[in-house]
Amino acid sequence: MRNLKPKTAAGRTRLGRDLEAAMREVLAHVRGEITLPSRIVNIPQETDVRAIRARFKLSREKFAARFGLDHRAVQEWEQGRRRPDRATRVLLKIIEREPEAVERALAD
Repeated sequence: MRNLKPKTAAGRTRLGRDLEAAMREVLAHVRGEITLPSRIVNIPQETDVRAIRARFKLSREKFAARFGLDHRAVQEWEQGRRRPDRATRVLLKIIEREPEAVERALAD
């Protein structure tokens, strides 16, 4: 947490100055004076969990354990009884493209 003291000679803290600058930037963006960087994220609407798991040649239980998933949920998704929520679809996309990143993140 930032220390709000000491104040500068102008009577404002650094945090106060940073907030003022950020608000000026937001206003300039809203007025169309500047363009702020943005990123469009494509969240998959459908995920073929069985195909992803098949790439690893793992049972449902081992796939779930490897990536921190519930094996019953994996079964439900594969059998079409449930659909992974948005966050899980993102995780499954990462598993599909960069499984090592998930493993590193989940390592002790």
